[in-house]
Order: sequence, then C-alpha cells, then structure tokens
Amino acid sequence: MTWMDRPPISAVFRRREHAEVNERRLRRIVERGEAVRIAPGSYVWRDAWDAADPLQRHAQRVWEAATRLQPGAVFVRHAAAALWSIDTLGAWPGRVDVAVDDSGGGRSTGLIVRHSRRVPVDGIVAWGDHFVTTPAQTVVDIAASHPFTIGVAAADQALWERRIGGALLSADELGDAAHAFIGRGNVRVDRVARFADARAANVRESQSRVLIHTLGFPAPELQQRFDLPGGGVAYSDFWWPRWRVIGELDGLTKYLDERMRAGRSPAQVLSDEKDREDELRRLVHRVARWRVSALDSPCALWDILTAAGLPTSMRRPGY
Repeated sequence: MTWMDRPPISAVFRRREHAEVNERRLRRIVERGEAVRIAPGSYVWRDAWDAADPLQRHAQRVWEAATRLQPGAVFVRHAAAALWSIDTLGAWPGRVDVAVDDSGGGRSTGLIVRHSRRVPVDGIVAWGDHFVTTPAQTVVDIAASHPFTIGVAAADQALWERRIGGALLSADELGDAAHAFIGRGNVRVDRVARFADARAANVRESQSRVLIHTLGFPAPELQQRFDLPGGGVAYSDFWWPRWRVIGELDGLTKYLDERMRAGRSPAQVLSDEKDREDELRRLVHRVARWRVSALDSPCALWDILTAAGLPTSMRRPGY
C-alpha cells in the first residue's frame, strides 16, 4: 500500500482552523506529552503518533506541507518516497523535500526544504493540487544524492515483488530512468539500478547485501524456498547453493512487532524460530546468523560468513 490516497493519521488539530483555542492551553498539552507538534500549528495525539512508524510519520508531514503550499508544488526525494511507501535506510529527514525550477519558488522553512532541480515532465504524476515524482524518478533522485547503500535500499523497496499491491516499478523502468538521468551522481544511479533486486524484503537485507558484496563474498540468492522435513515451508534471507550455506539477518522486529507476531508471544516467536532453524539445518551445511549491529562492523560480518565456510576475495577489514 501507499500513502498517496490518504494520510497515515486521520485526526490532526490545526491551529489556524481553531482560533478559539487558547494558545497557552495547547502548549501545556504538548508539554505534558499528550500531543505532538508535527508541523508549525499542527498537532496529533501522542498515542496516534507513537503507533505510526518513521515512514508514516514523514508521510504525515508531507500531507501537512501540502496544505500550506500553493498548488503545483512538486514533492521529491524522501517526501515522494514516504508517499509511495518506499522505505529508506537511516533517519527520515525533519523537513519535506520540494523541487523548484531555476526561477526559484520561495525559501526553505522549518517544515519544507526546497531543492533547485528541474524534474522531467515524465518523472512526475499529479497528486491532488500538487505533483509527486514517480517511483522510478524518486529512486534515481535518492540514489543520486545519497550513498550507494541508501540508493540500493530505496530501489529494492520500490522493486519488491512481495509488496502488498505489487511492485511499484519494474527493473526495466528503473533502468530506463537511470539511463535518462542527467546530473551529478549519474554513475552511482546507474550502479544502483544494476545492483537492485526485487527479492530483498526490507532495507536491512539490502544493507546486508551491499556489505556482503563489498567484503568480497559471492552474491547470494535471496528469499530461497525450502520445503521443511516437518511439512512446512521456510524462506531464507540469503542462500549460497554451491556452499549450502544459509544467511539469516536476525532482527528484533519479528519478536516485538505485534503485527508480525500474529497473536503469538515473543517467547513463542523465539521458539518457532528455533524450530524452523533446526529443520533448516537438516537440509543445509551451515546457517549463518547476524544482527543489525554487524552491519555497522564489517569485520563482524566477515568473521560470521568466513566461519560458515564462504570464500572471499577480500582480507579481513580492520573495523
């Protein structure tokens, strides 16, 4: 799903719509933590804000920015990514990205940051009174202005074949957009488009895949299906068939997120995960597991993968 048709949070209090509300009382509500100021003059209840993930929170800010801008604004980069529900690595920016042409178009504010960039006509679609870059254009814009890993994560998310509602674009569409891109970062954009993979399920898997490549290990297969001895089915995050090694990114979300637990307790999820791995071990040579922290320490992932028997063309990094 995307956040193009509706905002993540439906109930927003806008100061300009309620002149009768005492400003001091409103400030006290925020200070007590009962409400959150999400944009100048716009507030939501704390429980609604806490229930939203970082992508949804940024999408909400984009919707708020849209109510303040004159018709015809073009939302780009992370603003467009949030509307399309394209997740990215790292913290979401505190301000909303809007493109302006060479003639200007106003100054950046506490909510909005304006970028001097002319967006191709075929790279935007209408969004209410405004415009937003297409998924392909959004990906190449992020790839051009951010490090390679962040670009790959955004590309993988847009291509993701198991996304609810289907992938946002095809590999050919991404390749065409990358080929048409002109400006700084075009070499990186082309590299991102060639490296992107529609099977990566989340941004941490994309980050893992980039680091695996950087460390000189063979490219893994993604989301490999295994028919378990007990009759079930499991999918591995990474699979090296020649060495019969499975790689698993062990994130905490599966234990903490109620939606992913599907009514199970964290302890039950842990038990089910152990049973799944025990069955997988009967089918393969090794199962290598790593946590997100290993992605910030290349030597840690290098040690894990070499211990599992995978070859590498690179020496062990020093950090």
